Amino acid sequence: MAAVALTTMPILLDLPMSIRTKRLSLIAQRAGDGDVINAAVADSFAELHRWMPWAKTRPTANDTEIFCRESAAKFLMRSAFEFGIWTPDERRYVGAIGLHPHDWNIPRFEIGYWIRTADAGRGFATEAVRALTDFAMKHVRPARLQIRAERENAASRRVAEKSGFELEGIHRKETIGNDGTLRDMCYYAFIPPAAVACRNSR
Repeated sequence: MAAVALTTMPILLDLPMSIRTKRLSLIAQRAGDGDVINAAVADSFAELHRWMPWAKTRPTANDTEIFCRESAAKFLMRSAFEFGIWTPDERRYVGAIGLHPHDWNIPRFEIGYWIRTADAGRGFATEAVRALTDFAMKHVRPARLQIRAERENAASRRVAEKSGFELEGIHRKETIGNDGTLRDMCYYAFIPPAAVACRNSR
């Protein structure tokens, strides 16, 4: 079979539904996990509300189940790749991470993540970002990966930096927080060496 062109037919990509690391299992969001995820969101809502646009109001269990099912559909359509972050035995939901295509023609993707408040500070987010970066490098061959974090979100910015992403700039007053204030957004990027070599050869 001829190789699939990523820029024109991402739907034909064969992708694993899980990623294993030393301490974590990243599993594509799936129907039926809404209650478990909603409990994690409830436990962490104060922190999530501070930084996440989707956490403006606390979701119901039905809201979260809808998210799970929509995420599963998007994964199959290759329009977004949302993973739950679990302990290896899949008994505890630690957080979530996603790889979001911005432009398949480049290709360019963005990584977003959050960690349950009780599990913060243990390096789980960095471990998950590194694993998802490896997943992207192997399966979708990005020219650019980016992470955005608000200027004041020191924890999220540390994750980007520890994961090998470089701060490219700060967009001042780019977004509105859930409290209605204008926020500055930091842009971090990881450019694979192959993409740099391709650009320099032009």
